[in-house]
Amino acid sequence: MRLDELEIGKDAVVAQVSSDDVALHQHILDMGLTPGTEVTMVKYAPMGDPLELRLRGYELTLRRADAARIEVRGVHDADGVAAEPVRQAPSVHPALGEKDLSPRRSGSPVPEGHPLAFALAGNQNCGKTTLFNQLTGSNQHVGNFPGVTVDRKDGQIRGHAEATVTDLPGIYSLSPYTSEEIVSRQFILDSNPDAIINIVDATNIERNLYLTLQLMELDRPMVLALNMMDELTANGGTVDVNRLEGLLGIPVVPISAAKNEGISELVEHALHVARYRERPGRLDFCLADGPDGGALHRCIHGICHLVDDHAQRAGIPVRFAATKLVEGDELVTRALGLDANELDGIEHIISQMEEESGTDRLSALADMRFSFIGEVCGSCVVKPHESREHARSARIDRVLTGRYTAIPAFVLIMGLVFWLTFGVLGAWLQGLMEELVAWVTAGIDAGLTAFGTNPVVHSLVVDGICAGVGSVLSFLPIIVVLFLLLSILEDSGYMARVAFVMDKVLRRFGLSGRSFVPMLIGFGCSVPAIMSTRTLPSEHDRKMTVMLTPFMSCSAKLPVYGLLCAAFFGRGSVAAMVSLYVLGILVGMVVALVLKRTAFQGDPVPFVMELPNYRLPSPKTTLLLAWDKAKGFITKAFTIIFAASVVIWFLQTFDIRLNVVADQSESLLAGLGGLLAPVFAPLGFGDWRVSCALVCGLIAKESVISTLTVLLGATSAGALSGIFSPLTAYVFLAFTLLYPPCVAAISTVKSELGGRYAVAVFALQVCVAWVVAFLVHAAGLALGLA
Repeated sequence: MRLDELEIGKDAVVAQVSSDDVALHQHILDMGLTPGTEVTMVKYAPMGDPLELRLRGYELTLRRADAARIEVRGVHDADGVAAEPVRQAPSVHPALGEKDLSPRRSGSPVPEGHPLAFALAGNQNCGKTTLFNQLTGSNQHVGNFPGVTVDRKDGQIRGHAEATVTDLPGIYSLSPYTSEEIVSRQFILDSNPDAIINIVDATNIERNLYLTLQLMELDRPMVLALNMMDELTANGGTVDVNRLEGLLGIPVVPISAAKNEGISELVEHALHVARYRERPGRLDFCLADGPDGGALHRCIHGICHLVDDHAQRAGIPVRFAATKLVEGDELVTRALGLDANELDGIEHIISQMEEESGTDRLSALADMRFSFIGEVCGSCVVKPHESREHARSARIDRVLTGRYTAIPAFVLIMGLVFWLTFGVLGAWLQGLMEELVAWVTAGIDAGLTAFGTNPVVHSLVVDGICAGVGSVLSFLPIIVVLFLLLSILEDSGYMARVAFVMDKVLRRFGLSGRSFVPMLIGFGCSVPAIMSTRTLPSEHDRKMTVMLTPFMSCSAKLPVYGLLCAAFFGRGSVAAMVSLYVLGILVGMVVALVLKRTAFQGDPVPFVMELPNYRLPSPKTTLLLAWDKAKGFITKAFTIIFAASVVIWFLQTFDIRLNVVADQSESLLAGLGGLLAPVFAPLGFGDWRVSCALVCGLIAKESVISTLTVLLGATSAGALSGIFSPLTAYVFLAFTLLYPPCVAAISTVKSELGGRYAVAVFALQVCVAWVVAFLVHAAGLALGLA
């Protein structure tokens, strides 16, 4: 039968994984769904898709369509009672210089005090960020890897100024199907760090060691940090660390990153293997007499002999190159520069292996690694009984992912987040920030006046820079509070459940479930919403979500809605405002469908995701994340806002002869508004003052009101009726809803995806806003509402 037909509570054994999609096939195998693996059907999402499985000691989500590609056999009731763990005698963990397959020294030692570079690699949800913070403290620098928008964190190891560690993205394998995986392996291959620190979740060691074996094939000095050992032992499990070191041939250090236990020993081992260039003592995980008769062993070693000279010239470890050629990795194939005859010979060797082993190449490699891991874990790991953390997570999930309770629970949780952010804590802090900005602005104003500063310069500083930057600075507390709360939800494991629950709905629009939360945040503020798309694993999903998020009506537009609705719709104000929110959602859905069928066809990264146990987030990690977001918002967005504020001030202050104007209608801004007025004439508001208000609204939507106030002298119903009718007022609101929210949002798009996408988002929103406003105006005229 197919895996998607398996009943809840039943066990089955994977018989075969068949898929024409190489990326999906590879990803499924990398996540442990190899032939012979026992899986348990845990539940279906509230809407029936995706489904949740349990295998190899962890939970995994998979779409039903993808599960239908997996054949299973041996269906039976789930095993209810775990076997009593076999106790092992305790052994003393050595300091340095392991036995058995000891690390291999290569080259002369690095002199004391010479700079050392480390790469920190591991699966998602294994405590990597917590360990990085323990290693570096506040000595961190956050940026992007060259040429991509994937986060990069560098930091100095505390007490060792010469040692720098780079926190690589959380990944499950070194297959090139996500930007994170490509970035991680290219960093190790190209930057050639002195050593790799591989962090492994001790409570899920079988799943985590799959990446460890691939990192070992890179043949770099390496140390394994066995994290969450306190949690493992508390639930009755143990790991024979000495035996594990002997089987892997690399140092293994038990730690608890959250409790700062074992970190000093880990640093000592990392410095040791880096200084003495101690490479893994084992690179070969295939058996000459394995179940396949040694077919894969002969295949890999035969390819190693064929490409050894190419691998040396390309600077790629030959064992890694050989396994990647078996996988059909195009990046490695191009880097090796093989000719047609060599490629034909390699393909012949792989085809021969498939025929002899009776399995496809991808399954053969995955099975080789997991078989070796199984033997290692069988000899040195005592699996615990069900952990308290897993039992607690199962109880929580009955509510948070239950069929009838998941959606109400999500609404309550996100309602609490928004209430705290925009209604209580964030609003209070925003008020304090506004008072601080006003106090600083007043001080600067008084100082410049007392100093007798030139009126033009005075206006530039106070009316241009302070007003423009200050208006956006007031959003900083909201952004920090929102990211604090969202990081708590992310680190606790809840955001993965949100993606699980909402995936089926969003998939109809070309998105995955993970896109739901950023778009929801967009109703509060587009800037943190766009920044939060960093959590999306697929560049396809991320780019499409960034392009759709600004269509969600942000809170900065509320003052504009309130003013015009109160002036023109009276008792219907609430209904008019609600209709605008609904209009934004509907337009976003239509644009999503258009993008799905044009620029964003297909989804190269499958929705295969681990569901981690619920855990209390680390306060230190959460606060550092909030600080990173605040610092990034100030340094990236504010440079553009500063420049835009100066430009708008210049246009408002001078005429075409660069004389200071006494009347705004004579300014360059008025001239620009006059040029733009014909563009808006078909929408029913061709007045240059309206055009100016929309241009100024690009700095912050509140500027729409302040600009109309300056240009009209007041924003009373009488003053507004001179340029708007009820119909054109609603058309104006529709345009305000859909055109770009602010310079800060566009600059954030530029920071996240680059200048090309920032221009694309700006152009898309302006065009969509104009078209929708035109249709609303035409519909109003047809209905006789002019």
